[in-house]
Amino acid sequence: MQEKKGKGSLFIVSAPSGAGKTTLCGMLVSSLANLKFSVSYTTRRARPDETNDRDYTFVSREDFLRMTDAGEFIEWAEVHGEFYGTSKKRVEELLDEGNDVVLDIDTQGAMQMKKKYNKGVYIFILPPSLEALRKRLKKRMTDSREEIARRLRRAIIEIKTFREYDYVIINDVLENALREFEAIIISHRVSTKLIDPLWIKKMFLQQEEN
Repeated sequence: MQEKKGKGSLFIVSAPSGAGKTTLCGMLVSSLANLKFSVSYTTRRARPDETNDRDYTFVSREDFLRMTDAGEFIEWAEVHGEFYGTSKKRVEELLDEGNDVVLDIDTQGAMQMKKKYNKGVYIFILPPSLEALRKRLKKRMTDSREEIARRLRRAIIEIKTFREYDYVIINDVLENALREFEAIIISHRVSTKLIDPLWIKKMFLQQEEN
């Protein structure tokens, strides 16, 4: 079997808040070999079920802006009044080790990434409907009514960008969405553009030349 050569691939995943992208990314990284999650930085407070450096790296606004000025982020954006950013160092280290990397970022960040990583695979996750999204946000019980309304308005803006992505997954039944997500990763790994031509030559064509 051909071994993975060189750098890994980037999978950029976006979704409206509450669509389930963080859950799906976490489940997939736990089940697929050589797939890593790049933890983003954020200035928002951690939720009760979140752990620093596992879900996000939580920093102050001052530290975040200092990192921004130092050019430490591949992309960064302000979402719902808080800053989010992807560490250039973290991503490059994972890719250089031959890992595929999943980035859980908003649409603003994804559009920035497209300008720098046009070889990335862009995946958009949708809830089954806007009403389903509203129910999920209410069930989460971490946001006020005003905040939920703001997130829904933001969701409509984000959903309009779906054509900028390579794939769209509708997260209605979690197991089905996970299976589709996994299929995207696996099919990309066996695409012809990732096969090393030197390996093909060594394994199949040298005899012909001799």
